[in-house]
Amino acid sequence: MNQKTLPNTQESEALDVLRHIEFHSSQKSLAAEIGCSVGKVNYILKALVQKGFVKYESFSNSTNKKKYAYLLTKQGLEEKLQLTEKFIARKKKEYEELQLELEIMKKDSFNAKMHSSTKQTTKKLEN
Repeated sequence: MNQKTLPNTQESEALDVLRHIEFHSSQKSLAAEIGCSVGKVNYILKALVQKGFVKYESFSNSTNKKKYAYLLTKQGLEEKLQLTEKFIARKKKEYEELQLELEIMKKDSFNAKMHSSTKQTTKKLEN
């Protein structure tokens, strides 16, 4: 595994942050957007900054020094693209597995109905 790649357990959360980062100037608003705690967002952002995927600058003329401009780096954009492709591939696979499971359930349901119907017909014939 490339040193700059994220572990699988963090990929989904990192993708959420990478998808929404440029639209937020605070970790609190980003956390609210993606539905996790500010601490979790802070942890993910630190990892993304450390890996070179995100850089940030404080607004020098802002009275609120907790506001930052978060920007994706070239590597961050590449990581976002890779994570998005992996996410889509994972979701396609899940979809295909669910489709197969649904077909099996339909066949099982049909077979159960047929079996039940056959039993009832046999009983009627025996009486």
